[in-house]
Amino acid sequence: MAEKHLHSSDPELAGVPSRHSSSERKNGAYTEGAAVLGGEDEAARYGYVSRGLKSRHIQFIALGGTIGTGLFLGIGNAFTHAGPLSILLGYTFTGLAVFGMMQCLGEMATWLPLPGAIPQFCARYVDDALGFAVGWNNWYSASITLCAEISAASLVIGFWEGAQSVNIAVWISIIWVVIIFLNIFAVSLYGEAEFWFASMKLITIVGLLIMAFIVDLGGNPRHERLGFRYWKNPGAMKEYPPQVHGDLGRFLGLFSTLVNAAFSYGGVEMVAVAAGEAENPRRNIPKAVRRVFWRILFFYVLGSLAIGVLVSSDDKGLLDAQAEGRSDAAASPWVIGIKNAGISVLPSIINAVILTSATSSGNAFLYTGSRYLYALAQNRQAPRIFLTCSKNGVPYYAVAATAIIGGLTYLSVDPNGGAAKAFSWFQNLTTIASLFTWCSICVAYLRFYKALKAQGIDRNTLVFKSKFQPFTAWFALIYFAIIIIFSGFAVFIKGNWDVSDFIAAYIGIPIFFLLYGGWKIVKRPKIIKPLEADLTTGKAALDAEDEHWQREYRPPVTIVEKIWDWLA
Repeated sequence: MAEKHLHSSDPELAGVPSRHSSSERKNGAYTEGAAVLGGEDEAARYGYVSRGLKSRHIQFIALGGTIGTGLFLGIGNAFTHAGPLSILLGYTFTGLAVFGMMQCLGEMATWLPLPGAIPQFCARYVDDALGFAVGWNNWYSASITLCAEISAASLVIGFWEGAQSVNIAVWISIIWVVIIFLNIFAVSLYGEAEFWFASMKLITIVGLLIMAFIVDLGGNPRHERLGFRYWKNPGAMKEYPPQVHGDLGRFLGLFSTLVNAAFSYGGVEMVAVAAGEAENPRRNIPKAVRRVFWRILFFYVLGSLAIGVLVSSDDKGLLDAQAEGRSDAAASPWVIGIKNAGISVLPSIINAVILTSATSSGNAFLYTGSRYLYALAQNRQAPRIFLTCSKNGVPYYAVAATAIIGGLTYLSVDPNGGAAKAFSWFQNLTTIASLFTWCSICVAYLRFYKALKAQGIDRNTLVFKSKFQPFTAWFALIYFAIIIIFSGFAVFIKGNWDVSDFIAAYIGIPIFFLLYGGWKIVKRPKIIKPLEADLTTGKAALDAEDEHWQREYRPPVTIVEKIWDWLA
């Protein structure tokens, strides 16, 4: 296929297509909308989403989905329970499974980059009921997690003196309004915000890794080399729960990190949700997916290793912060480790990054929640009004319906009141939602794999072909299923039973299967046969658009352009 090799000195334009004219973009969206929604009348009535996310937006959305508050805060609980070697292994093992799942999702999203994506893949390749269960489970999870992130960001602000005298409801209101503003006008505004949020997280984690290396080797105010002393005392692997001793206790400690790591990686699939609004998705989505492995390796594996050499797993300051339920920089193992090394400037910087991460996550969950609702409406499993898009291609009713749930955040204002307890119960319902999503992606891929074979489509002709299939999908599916089943193992240890912990760990299972079973009973859809799976609806319009992107693609020429193209 012929390409136009146009030179440009602007690094942001290098390696990405030139902008379409306004009429070209609208015509492309209209054609795509007519194909996917079921006709020109539907496209004219509801409009369609706009492909306004540039390559750098997609790459940094993928990056932001990999680096969350879990890397700065959540990892601390797993660390104190299990020890440095256990978190290193736990985040590595879970990272490999997440990478396998993303390979599956990347192949499907490159073949057919649809807005919302995941519920549609499940409904097209497996069963309408699975699409319904995944879509509504994800929408609810995204909506409540939006509340949790707004609440977390509001609490983090209280770390600074002067902010503590302001009612937390004020901070909730400000953050809520900012997140809605970033989502309601144009998808490019959301993408731009995520680009800068992710940039700050990237700079911070790279800086922390370099600092940890220097401090560990003795480059600190105390000129004290740390080495691996904390792996010797209190030890590399701890027994958890405390009443279980020996090899079994250390194994259970390791297993507890698998659960924690799965929660930390939650949101990594966001890049596929955004595929339906990405420019040149057949180039940009594979590019983002291929880099997931290196992001997991660099940020989580090296990050967990760095924490293990910086701070002891029984550090009093870290344990006290966790006992107090702190959710700011005071509970970050990074902060504790650097302070112990005699560096005092870090807490405020890390707190600012945690605030940025929480706001970024809230922004992302409002976006993904609204697109899951949009995908459900496309599947006729939610009211069709949620398909309605603005002139800029924003499904504003879906955004509004998801944003309204953010009002539940005000229940958390009084931490000791009954409303706060109710809010905590809402959060418990989302505990394993990501794991069900990942399992559903693997199941959808296995059916997609069979459908390609049944319909005579050679996987070697695909733009993005994932490795070692279908074994990769089976490995990830079994791994995540094991974590779902045993996520609450600690409550079954003698003397450890707690009703609240049991419900928090397992309430998500009956909710998911109630959604699935309810749709199955009411609508009685059949499991889709591979030969009958819908692999093509909407694809012709996307293929035509893809040809346009390829013609307009401007390859990088200068060194600066090539570096930018590699990065974004």
